[in-house]
Amino acid sequence: MIIGSHGDNLENIMRDMKKHTSLALKKAIQNHPAESRRECMLWMMERAGKKNSHNSTFQLWQQDNHPIELFDLKILHQKLDYMHYNPVVAGIVEKPEEYLYSSARNYYGLPWLIDIMLVEPMMGWTA
Repeated sequence: MIIGSHGDNLENIMRDMKKHTSLALKKAIQNHPAESRRECMLWMMERAGKKNSHNSTFQLWQQDNHPIELFDLKILHQKLDYMHYNPVVAGIVEKPEEYLYSSARNYYGLPWLIDIMLVEPMMGWTA
């Protein structure tokens, strides 16, 4: 995830994002009767939560963050490309823009799930 802020503490943004998404995903897993991996996923989340003194019942995200300052456009585009190609490397899709949950779709003008702020392209860089 690439995020920025105009004054809000990034640690608080990450904390709130992790809390919201972990609760929403846990609820979605619990309420989806056709999910064949439901019991296993819930068990793994509960086991991780019991191992961490900061949680009482479950854990989805890692406890810490390893932020990287994106101090120039070259580094920013390197990280953006890395994120866009993760589903390709994992064998989920053949092209980054085919992955429904990727901002690569925004760059290709395809339908997307959320609005994002596009990063300006570098010279010679094309989506």
